[in-house]
Amino acid sequence: MGVQLAGIAQAKEKLRQTISPKKGSISKTNDVPKGHFAVYVGETYRRFVIPISYLNHPLFQDLLHWAEEEFGYSHPMGGLTIPCSEDYFINLTSVLNSLMCPLHGG
Repeated sequence: MGVQLAGIAQAKEKLRQTISPKKGSISKTNDVPKGHFAVYVGETYRRFVIPISYLNHPLFQDLLHWAEEEFGYSHPMGGLTIPCSEDYFINLTSVLNSLMCPLHGG
């Protein structure tokens, strides 16, 4: 449990660094709405903007652990990089959206 919390804390810090408006940050961060963050997925590093609330869901945490095993905390795109296919990520976020969205009974 403590290892999971440390990993989540490190991921959140990485997100703060990625999203912060300080000089030298990723130029695309200005289009990330409050309460969301950008991730890069797949072989082409396609960028997705997703709700921060996904960080609390066990399915997304499993994906973060997979990313940690693959990349550690050194992400080649400067943001959080997820080592799965775009299709897998889209399916996962669709499931998370349906589970967490009040309009869909989540």
